[in-house]
Amino acid sequence: MDGRDGMRAADADRAAVADRLRVALDEGRLDLHEYDERLQRAYAARTYAELEALLSDLPPVTPAQRSALAPAAPGAPAVDPVAGQPDQVSGRGVTARWLADLWQPYPQVILVVVIIWAVTSLLSQELLYFWPAWVAGPWGAVLLIRTVSGLSAGEPRRQAVERERKRQRRRAKRDRKRELRAGEPDERDAPPAAG
Repeated sequence: MDGRDGMRAADADRAAVADRLRVALDEGRLDLHEYDERLQRAYAARTYAELEALLSDLPPVTPAQRSALAPAAPGAPAVDPVAGQPDQVSGRGVTARWLADLWQPYPQVILVVVIIWAVTSLLSQELLYFWPAWVAGPWGAVLLIRTVSGLSAGEPRRQAVERERKRQRRRAKRDRKRELRAGEPDERDAPPAAG
């Protein structure tokens, strides 16, 4: 065991690991559950070895000025560094889709609870307390905060990039299956089994 591994970690070391985990979450390398779990373990860690174990499967952070990825020239379409294809995940359409995904359930659910309130008011033959406001108000406030924070943090683009990656993985998987099927001999061509 390395002498440093057994040494006690300081609060600053724990905070640095927490920052690196937050970056990994923002990059999509960790999901929220795994981030939360690792963050708790980071703040409970006593030694450098415990902290380093939390980062062992994450790549180091490279400052933008030393990154191998060159920024796109102004006016040039962004290029996906993996596929070398023009980036399909930028622009207003991405933000509009993200906003639609975020807000779409809200009016539908509010409509349902207002209808329930209206039907119960009609059946009771009196105007009942408008309780749907307790659903619409807090949920709307949370959505508004999520919208502002998501837009400022670039969430629409990050979500679109992840969606595109999944789509490319599915396509690659389909292509591999198709190639495997094309390489397999047809059962009709195989000689009959000896019995």
